[in-house]
Amino acid sequence: MKAFKILGFTILLIVIVGMAGVFYLSRGLEEVLNVSINSVDLSEAEDGVYKGSFDFGRWCNELNVTVENRKITKIEIEEDVKFANEEVSRLLFQRVIEKQNTTVDTVSGGTVTSKAYLKSIEDALNK
Repeated sequence: MKAFKILGFTILLIVIVGMAGVFYLSRGLEEVLNVSINSVDLSEAEDGVYKGSFDFGRWCNELNVTVENRKITKIEIEEDVKFANEEVSRLLFQRVIEKQNTTVDTVSGGTVTSKAYLKSIEDALNK
């Protein structure tokens, strides 16, 4: 009988920890997914490194955006999102540099993270 109680308690504990994990991972997902990304205007941007950030849950991040001759030449991560995927940032930053704007497609499988990075780039260039 005692073994069943221990087994029941263990299963209950696993369920509670699992539910807490799902709650943590999905908290704020919809809000960030619905964030609108605005275009940036580089026509008057001076050369320099611009710091931008996005502050929302596990998608908080800080980036440095380098502008030379009114063009985005480099984007570097200062503080990354939790559960970062290097491939997502690499592809997204490549798209931004190619288009010279934040109005690019997000990376499949990393849509929310892409939006968080794009908001940081937008923040950096709209200061």
